[in-house]
Formats: sequence, C-alpha cells, structure tokens
Amino acid sequence: MKAMGALLISLALSACSTGDASSTIDYGTVEVPVGRLSSDDARGRGRTLFRKRCALCHGERADGHGARREGLSGKPINFHNKEWRANVTPLRVFEVLSEGKRGTSMPAWPTLSTEQKWDVTAYVLSVAEDGP
Repeated sequence: MKAMGALLISLALSACSTGDASSTIDYGTVEVPVGRLSSDDARGRGRTLFRKRCALCHGERADGHGARREGLSGKPINFHNKEWRANVTPLRVFEVLSEGKRGTSMPAWPTLSTEQKWDVTAYVLSVAEDGP
C-alpha cells in the first residue's frame, strides 16, 4: 500500500514539472497585474487552485504543513510568515510558479495559465496579511 502511495505521489509530481526549468520568459519585461493581486475574485480563484495543486505540500491552511512535506528537499513555505511576505515580490512568486525552485522539491507548474499563476500569487501573498 505504501508503494502505491509513493507511486501516485511520484506521478503527480512528475506531471507538475517539465523536468527542464530553463526559462523562455524575460522576467524583466513581465508586467505585474497590480489590480489582480488585490482582487478578492482573483484571491478566491487562487485559493481554489492552491487547495487543488499546492496544499499537498504547503497545507490546506497554507502554513507549510502539507501531508507530503516530509522528505522534501527544502521545507514548503509557510505563507503566514510575515518575514517571508516582506521579502518576496509578486514577480518572484510568479517566477517560482513558472520555473520551480532549484535545489528544492518545488516544481514548475506549466499546466497553469498565466492568469492562474497570477491568481495563485494573489492568494499566497494575501495569506500573511489576511489569513488563509
């Protein structure tokens, strides 16, 4: 049974990542949709996507305590952490969603559209301010 669970998790994670995180995006030219980041609608859509795609590692409450957190390379971010929020930009969150994070288990999410990535960004940035 454990082997089946490990296989399912492995397949889920491999579906999330392209394996090659080389970017074709010039992040210096990406325009941050400021209005979207403060939109309750975008944050709601982001929360839904987060719970479907991110909660396994980051936790349902976005606190870094997901069921899959054990054994990952690097601890999942606790989005409630005000220090994290003070030191991250919306563009950096968008970039990590797009490219993954080297040296950690954080995969790229090529299956998310640009708009969906901004919605997830809006949600995770709001967690430290508003709660999950």
